[in-house]
Amino acid sequence: MQPPAQIDESSGAFPADTRRVFLRVFPSIMLPMFMAMGDQTIVASALPAIAASLGEVERISWIVVAYLLAGTIAAPIYGYLGDSFGRRRLMFIALAVYLLGSVLNALAPSVTLIACARFVQGLGGGGMMSLAQALIGEVVPPRQRGQYQGYLATTAVMAAAFGPVAGAFLSESFGWRAVFLVNVPTALVAFLLLLRLPARPGSRRAGWSFDTPGLVYFVGFIAPLLLSLEQLRRFDQANLPLAGGLCAFGLVSLVLLIRRENRTPTPLLPVSLMRQRAIWTAQAMALCHGAALVAMVAFTPLYLRVMGLGGAAEVGYALLAVSAAVGLGSMATGRVITRTGLTMVLPSIASVATTGMFVYMAQRAARMDYVEFQICLAITAFTMGSVMSVVQVTVQTVSGRRMLGAAAGSVQLSRSVGASFGAALFGAILFATISATDPAAARAFVSILQGGMGLAGMDEARKAILLGEIAGGFGAAFLLLAFFSLCGAALAWINPARRV
Repeated sequence: MQPPAQIDESSGAFPADTRRVFLRVFPSIMLPMFMAMGDQTIVASALPAIAASLGEVERISWIVVAYLLAGTIAAPIYGYLGDSFGRRRLMFIALAVYLLGSVLNALAPSVTLIACARFVQGLGGGGMMSLAQALIGEVVPPRQRGQYQGYLATTAVMAAAFGPVAGAFLSESFGWRAVFLVNVPTALVAFLLLLRLPARPGSRRAGWSFDTPGLVYFVGFIAPLLLSLEQLRRFDQANLPLAGGLCAFGLVSLVLLIRRENRTPTPLLPVSLMRQRAIWTAQAMALCHGAALVAMVAFTPLYLRVMGLGGAAEVGYALLAVSAAVGLGSMATGRVITRTGLTMVLPSIASVATTGMFVYMAQRAARMDYVEFQICLAITAFTMGSVMSVVQVTVQTVSGRRMLGAAAGSVQLSRSVGASFGAALFGAILFATISATDPAAARAFVSILQGGMGLAGMDEARKAILLGEIAGGFGAAFLLLAFFSLCGAALAWINPARRV
């Protein structure tokens, strides 16, 4: 195992001018993160209005998939370039690309062109997310990063929860194009705030060259993988051959990518870092965390709707509770890191609690009322809030200043892939369990998903049986999330980076 990279920053108690540093640094980094994360969800509320205005309903999902795909690809690329040319400079470029994509979206005359513009916007948004994480490491000493990462995690979760509300308001009040135009003044403010950050040169060495083959193999791996997972989420067995073919193509590209990155002196992905146990276990934690958290959030509305526990208002309250609890957990974890220097011990304990909550939810899936489910969500989200701050602090500290961007980008990549994988696998297990139990329950479930009658019109006895079988599917899927959380706990226990 290679020794950890040398770190040129000191850690310890907060400096005397902490308030001044916070007011100068955090707004400059927070706003780009808020914009990038919010744009992953704000458009969802505008999709019906876009479909009604432009048609092409069969292509409407491309608008969401294009942003996710581009953001996942862009995150490690911007981190890689930021290390070489300066992260503040690359953040300006990412903001400019994001702004261009927003304007193109607002002007697009068709769903197809909106999807293309969303891809451009995602190329900027993915860079904004990874660079925001790296800039924290650049300007804040290691011991204080936990608290700042907690603030940043809270910002990200709040943005994701705020997006659907803002999207619904803007599209209903001013038309769907306002969802994209609102980014213009916000991006201009972000440009001004970034000017307050100190400009630091990159660490590009003589003979540096961009890893073009690595980029080709990386795109060949990520794009088919995410598209195959998207096919699996549609509950249609006819999509399985296509998903399998895409997955196989992606795996071949992954083998070529690893071979390339092991041979080039300027790899796109930090393979040398990933060989260190502190790094790869932290990245695997990010993958497991993304899989569990995103799947939980994505399927909470469906669970409430199918089980008859609430409508749109109750769904909103539930997601608000998740956002608040994750934020509180992240900030509490950050304060503990700052005061004690402890890192991996926090998620190693909290993830065990998360596992227990998912097991409880699996056992109670058919019998929970709304209040009980809300409490379970809040406790689970609070314990999950301990993970990402620790992961980022650990990876950035071990990587050192020279490779902060590559490290932050690789963590963002792991989390994004985990999120797509978790949501797809949750849906696959949910549907497969229901289908294996009772095909009639599976047909009713699909009818509900497609906006049909579902269980309406059935006698109460038959309805209760089908609901129990559907709840069994959710129970099996909750056990999957318990498995992800347990894996995260085990990874935290074996990570050697115990404190900063």
